[in-house]
Amino acid sequence: MDPAIVLFGLGIGVLVGMTGMGGGSLMTPLLILIFGTQPTTAIGTDIFYSAITKMFGSWRHLKLGTVDMELVKWLSIGSVPAAVSGVALVSVLERHVSEDRLNSLVYAVLGGTLLMVGVITLMRALILRGLIDERDRFEVERRHKVAAVAIGATTGFVIGITSAGSGTVIAILLIAVYRLSPKRVVGTDIVHAAILLSAAAVAHIVGGNVDFGLAGNILVGSIPGVIIGAALSDKAPQGFIRTALGLVLIGSGIVTIQKGDPNVWPIAAAVAAIGLGAVLYAPHWLNKRRALRRRQEDDHPRAAA
Repeated sequence: MDPAIVLFGLGIGVLVGMTGMGGGSLMTPLLILIFGTQPTTAIGTDIFYSAITKMFGSWRHLKLGTVDMELVKWLSIGSVPAAVSGVALVSVLERHVSEDRLNSLVYAVLGGTLLMVGVITLMRALILRGLIDERDRFEVERRHKVAAVAIGATTGFVIGITSAGSGTVIAILLIAVYRLSPKRVVGTDIVHAAILLSAAAVAHIVGGNVDFGLAGNILVGSIPGVIIGAALSDKAPQGFIRTALGLVLIGSGIVTIQKGDPNVWPIAAAVAAIGLGAVLYAPHWLNKRRALRRRQEDDHPRAAA
């Protein structure tokens, strides 16, 4: 048993339990940069341990009643097949490119994704918190279901490849698109992540990308950590934690891209930014369309009169 890995697992477990964020985004670069784990093994192992960790967090949040199961269902419909597709893509690349080339590509994609996740986390902490009127419950309509499937598919594919963002990215989309309150965001995000990561973990096990001994060391710390964090989720200083997490993720991204293909990471960051920006803007665009349609319907009877 490695005490350092157990300690890191405990700390990240507490963070995940409190905020729903930071599991894959922090553990994968830690395994690569500090413990020298191969990138594909680090990603597969991280997804495997995260799935188990979030199962325990899910149990706690379900007991607390902080989960929107309708959203979880529609997010999963999009994210599970997309995540498995991402893992399959990594397996195909393993067979067709050299190990060094694959590692360079994974470093670049992971680093670019971490940069964008860090920026999004800072946006959530510093900007969105004061602009969005949050709510605990709402009626899930067809447009909400379509958005959930799109969010799940977009983020699930990235998570299958990099393991980063299952908490951070989806959490900010739950706030921006559905205006959920923080406790509902954390609970819904963790239960969905448990389902998504379980599917991706099975795919990584089949692909031979999971180090079970390493995962066991992390789980010794992360399981009690996530239970403690879930119990503290209503008391934690969320704004400070998210700001610090965003800065750490940006730093991790900068360090990681130094090891990757310099031509690939800007593309990965740009694609992530465009995709997430489109998902964030979509509700605003739909609201403008509905408002315009209502004005036209109101103007039509007056013009006829």
